[in-house]
Amino acid sequence: MAASIKDVAKEAGVSIATVSRVLNDVDVVNEDTKAKVQLAIKKLDYRPNIVARSLKTQRTRTIGIIIPDISSQFYSEIVRGGEDVSNIYDYNIILCNTDLDQAKEIEYIRVLKEKMVDGVIYMSNSLEPEIISLLHNQQIPTVLVETRDKNHTFPSVTIDNKKAAFDAVSYLIKKGDKKIAYFGYAPEFINASADRYLGYKDALEKNGIPYDDKLVKFGGLRAKAGYETMLELIKEAKFDGVFCSSDEAAMGVINALRENNIKVPEDVDVIGFDNIYVSSIFYPKLTTIEQPMYDMGSVGMRMLIKIINKKKLEEEHIVLDHVLIERDSCK
Repeated sequence: MAASIKDVAKEAGVSIATVSRVLNDVDVVNEDTKAKVQLAIKKLDYRPNIVARSLKTQRTRTIGIIIPDISSQFYSEIVRGGEDVSNIYDYNIILCNTDLDQAKEIEYIRVLKEKMVDGVIYMSNSLEPEIISLLHNQQIPTVLVETRDKNHTFPSVTIDNKKAAFDAVSYLIKKGDKKIAYFGYAPEFINASADRYLGYKDALEKNGIPYDDKLVKFGGLRAKAGYETMLELIKEAKFDGVFCSSDEAAMGVINALRENNIKVPEDVDVIGFDNIYVSSIFYPKLTTIEQPMYDMGSVGMRMLIKIINKKKLEEEHIVLDHVLIERDSCK
């Protein structure tokens, strides 16, 4: 028979109320008593009734993580960082993959509310007003990771995507490239990747290079999108450098160039974004902007757990450092 809270109290020599306070992390219990209770819980392998506990406390110790694409190495590394921190603080995870579908995002937000999650880590393809409004209305503590809303109403963890893109394109310019193509999202998308387009434009302007809309290709961030769009660009324009808003797109670009006997980096420099693991073993090894993916997830989760526990955040909008990683896809 499974141990009960009464058994734990008897084993530890304390009241049932004290065991309950320890389980709910109430600060009034002194450390010695807490240690006795925790030892008894471990000895008896006691598992609290989560349903009964959540009905009483209105807390489920469950956090939802909403991601656009579960197959992406970028998002999976963020999730790993968040999950590791949630495990430390004894929270469970419900992972929701939206497949870049806004309707699925909306449905998952509603489902997580019904499941009484304590909070949400939110990564979105595009933070449209409808999504922002729904998050507000559902009143679930929320932290945005790798993106932020226009009005900065939700706490967030990002890098400076505009500056990172500026650095990437400036790097290509220093290599001598004058006709630099852009592969990524259009500026009307409300997400981190769209900010990279603005950084691309700023780098051209600062270095006196005319903007050429023939070199700008708006599309997805997957390898297939990079491959297919590069096949189009080869027919339409001349270029000597390519800035891609993701490593996956950059790999698709390189494959399309290779199939058309255009050498990287001898003929064209290509730089990616994210520094996912495969970028270091792809051929040629990819020069890229590194995002601290694991740290983004772990920092975001720590912020969310603080919010859930009514603790003040030292910073509501954290901008982590990016790093330019030089490898073999640029001269």
